[in-house]
Amino acid sequence: MSGTPLSLIVEVKARHEEAQDIVTLELADPHGRPLPAFSAGAHIDVQVKPGVVRQYSLCNHPEERDRYLIGVLRDPTSRGGSVAMHEEIREGDLVQISAPKNHFALKPAGRTLLLAGGIGITPLLCMAERLAHLEADFALHYCTRSAERTAFRKRIAASGFAERVHFHFDDGAPEQKLDLKALLATPAPDTRVYVCGPTGFIDAVLSTAKASGWPGERLHTEYFAGAVADTSDDDSFEVRIASSGASFTVPADKTVHQVLTENGIEVMVSCEQGVCGTCLTRVLEGEPDHRDLYLDDDEHAANDQFTPCCSRARSKVLVLDL
Repeated sequence: MSGTPLSLIVEVKARHEEAQDIVTLELADPHGRPLPAFSAGAHIDVQVKPGVVRQYSLCNHPEERDRYLIGVLRDPTSRGGSVAMHEEIREGDLVQISAPKNHFALKPAGRTLLLAGGIGITPLLCMAERLAHLEADFALHYCTRSAERTAFRKRIAASGFAERVHFHFDDGAPEQKLDLKALLATPAPDTRVYVCGPTGFIDAVLSTAKASGWPGERLHTEYFAGAVADTSDDDSFEVRIASSGASFTVPADKTVHQVLTENGIEVMVSCEQGVCGTCLTRVLEGEPDHRDLYLDDDEHAANDQFTPCCSRARSKVLVLDL
C-alpha cells in the first residue's frame, strides 16, 4: 500500500481468544516507552504482511499509554487481512502500525446511544469506557449472532458500566432481540447515536433513525468494509493533475488510484474500499461518482473531494488538486 504512514514498531505482547472467530492482540512498544495518545473511536493501520494493511479500532481505555488493544474477526470473505492476523501473527512478533487516527470521535451530548453489531463493538467499547469515566449518560446495545460469538463479555461484566449494556443475540428469545423501531421511535433532544458493525446493520440503524426523524448530524457511523458497487455500467473518464496539467485515462476496469500509481503519482491509500478516508483528494473541477462510506451526504453533495481508491467520475473529466 504505497504511502501508508506506518511510523511505529510494536510488539505483540499478548494474544487472546475472545470469542468464536475473534482474537484480541495487545500491542506495546518493545522498549516499554509510552505509545502516542488516542481518543475514543480511534483506529490504527496495521501492516498484516507486506502489501497488506488493514484498519483496526482501539478498544482499550483511551487514557492508557502503555498498550493498544485491537480485536480481529476472522472473516471468511477476507482479502488476506483477518485470516493472516488469526493464523500468522503471534505473541512476540514485531508489527508495523500507524499512529492512531480518529474519524469517529465522540462529541458532546446530553445522552449517547451506542449500537454495536458484531466486531463493531471495538470502538464503541472504548467509547463506553470514556463515557463511564466522565459519568455521562449512555447506553450500549450489543448485537451478535450468539453468546459464543460475543467478545468482551467478561470485561463488560466486570466493568462499572455493566448495567448500561444490553446484549441482543440472533439465536436468543424474541423478546431480547433489539427493537430498533422502539429504541429510535422518538428523536430525543441532545442525544447522539453511534453505530458500528456490518454494512447491513449500520444501514438498518440509519434508515430506522431517519424514518423516525432523527437529524443526520446526530447519527455517527463507522463502517468496517466498503459496499459492493455495481460496476456493470462503468465507463472510462479522464483525470487531470492541476499542478502539471497532465491528463490520464481511467479505464472501466481500473481505479483512479491505480492509474495515478502507474504514472508515478503517489496518493496515500490504506483500506482501498472507501472506508478509512486516507486517500481523500480535493476535486477542483468535475463531478465525482462517490462510492465511499467515509464522507457524509452533505460532503458528497459538495463534490469538492473524493476517494480515488474506489470512487469514479460522473463527468468526463475530473481535475484533481495534486
